[in-house]
Parts: sequence; C-alpha cells; structure tokens
Amino acid sequence: MTGQNTEKPGYVRPVAWIRSDFPEKFGIPRQSGIIEELKAEIVFEKEFRDPNCIMGLEEFSHIWILWEFSGNRKAGWSPTVIPPRLGGKIHKGVFATRSPFRPNPIGLSLVRLESVEMSPKEGPILHVLGADLRDHTPILDIKPYIRYTDCRPEAVSGFADHVKDYRLEVVFPDDLLSKLPEEKRRSAVRILQEDPRPAYQNDPARRYGTAFAGWDIRYHVRGRVLTVCEVVPYNQEPAFHQPPV
Repeated sequence: MTGQNTEKPGYVRPVAWIRSDFPEKFGIPRQSGIIEELKAEIVFEKEFRDPNCIMGLEEFSHIWILWEFSGNRKAGWSPTVIPPRLGGKIHKGVFATRSPFRPNPIGLSLVRLESVEMSPKEGPILHVLGADLRDHTPILDIKPYIRYTDCRPEAVSGFADHVKDYRLEVVFPDDLLSKLPEEKRRSAVRILQEDPRPAYQNDPARRYGTAFAGWDIRYHVRGRVLTVCEVVPYNQEPAFHQPPV
C-alpha cells in the first residue's frame, strides 16, 4: 500500500537530498546558520514526493535536517577529535563535538525555511537558508523547529562559546569579486571570513581553493588576513551519484 514502509525495522534510507553551491567539502561553513544568506534546495526522493508528506510544514520558519556525512563514509571514527577552532592541537571527545568522524555518520543542521515550491517534475521543493551541506548530501529526516522547546537562551556551549566570534579579514579585489554572480558575492566573502583552512595549517605561502557556486576561489592567508588571488571556473566532475528525477 502507498505510504507504508515495507523495509525491515531499523532500516534507514534517505528521504531527500540537497542542492547547494558546494561541490566539495572544503570551504563549507562548520555550522549551519552562520551564513544565513546561503541558499539551498531540498528535493525529495520519488517515494516521498507526495505533497501530503509536508502538509503544514510551511507554517514553520525553521526546520531541523538530519543528514548523512556521505563524503566521510570510509574515514572511520575516533574517540577524540581536534576541533578546528582550537588551533589544531587540543583534543575533545567525539561526542562533545559535531565532528563527522563518528560511529554513525549523521549530521544535524538547523536552517530557515524560506519557501515551499511545488514542482511539476520534482514534487515539493524546500528552499532553505543557512545550510552547511555539500551538494547532493542525503537527507535522512526533516523535523520542524519548535521555539518553546528547541530554544534555550541560558544554555552553555562549552569551548564553542569562546570561538564563536572568530573571523578573518578578507581582501577580495573588485575585478575578481565581479566574476561571481552578484547574488553570490556576499556569501562568498562570508565563507572566506570563516577561515576554511584546516586548523593545523598556517603556511602563508600556501595557496588554497574553495569551490563555490561554479567557481574556484583561490587565496592565501597571512596572519588574520585572507587575500583572494584568483577566481576561475570550477570544472571538476562531481564525485557523487545523481539521484533520479
């Protein structure tokens, strides 16, 4: 019968996947909501394109996304990890962080639900803001954010409270910034401000590249200043499977 799960109990499968401007992991914001203007789309798998599945969701401003660290399946897990904002030397327990190096590769993100589109070809499409996900990341579940239970202003966030204001100064020459679509420029600058580099790398001569919105943005970092030196089209073939439409 339609809508019934015939799989054995405990079976987890994607219900949707995301379309974002990040074809690679490198450069993705380390937390959702940090860059609120980042646009993405959630497209449901065929089995879940019944509009009844999201009936009432448009009444909520924010939603929780449970997703799979699909780009980290073979990396294994470790009891301790090195949070990038702590300088690349301090270890924390894996369950005291949001590291992808976990026994179960499950991520959790809070995003703003901008709108719901009913596509004749793809069914319901959720337009969201602030997602920290690579393009075509599998979505395991979607749940509405409930303000009176999910918001705790008095909460203490451990080491994260001490590094939340970390930013780099970004020098992005106008002739290079103008290569990006106008609606993507602010997001690109904000991504670079968050310092995409691994915490253990601090070589001012090293050139880095972040793929975003069809472009490869290349730069180097000296101290707390990031300088963009080149912007070229991104032409690498995606390393993921395109879900059927």
